[in-house]
Amino acid sequence: MTSPRTLSSGSQVIVVLLFVLVFLSTELKRSLYALFSQFGQIVDIVAMKTAKMRGQAFVVFKELAASTNALRQLQGFPFYNKPMRIQYAKTDSEVIAKVKGTYGDKEKKKDKKKKALELGTNVPKKPAPVPDNPPNYILFLSNLPEETNEMMLSMLFNQFPGFKEVRLVPGKHDISFVEFESDGQAGVAKDALQGFRITATCAMKITFAKK
Repeated sequence: MTSPRTLSSGSQVIVVLLFVLVFLSTELKRSLYALFSQFGQIVDIVAMKTAKMRGQAFVVFKELAASTNALRQLQGFPFYNKPMRIQYAKTDSEVIAKVKGTYGDKEKKKDKKKKALELGTNVPKKPAPVPDNPPNYILFLSNLPEETNEMMLSMLFNQFPGFKEVRLVPGKHDISFVEFESDGQAGVAKDALQGFRITATCAMKITFAKK
């Protein structure tokens, strides 16, 4: 495994190479962002589309400590039914070249044009509205996959202020409760993770629990 490197003066940017054996669609990219952003600010997530590197993504953190923590905490974490294998990247991605200021002007223009087109044709789809109850400090989760466990849900929700605990329902793998300190804090987490896919076929549904 390669060691972290300082990539630009005054700031440390580390690329985490993520092995996910699926094509990284916009929705998957959103799920990766939600999962990794709990460890620190993310500069970008770059999908690899070449045949040789398909199924890989670079997760670029702004800080060294954030990437190190993410690597340790998420190593082997089940993502879309496959355990993630994470290591430090051996080479700089295009986004890192941009951070370092070594990305050519021609490539910058090409990338800018490409992103402009993507914004117009590849707008992320918002999850369908889920019928809800009045605000509550406890969230009700449904449509969870069979392999869901307390650790997985805690890692998703503990990035939000006010998180207290996850409560599984014995004998029912597809539902769970998540408690926060206040209604408002629960609402922020609900909006951020609504539709999050733990597996390719299960989009998590989140509502306020009935009082």
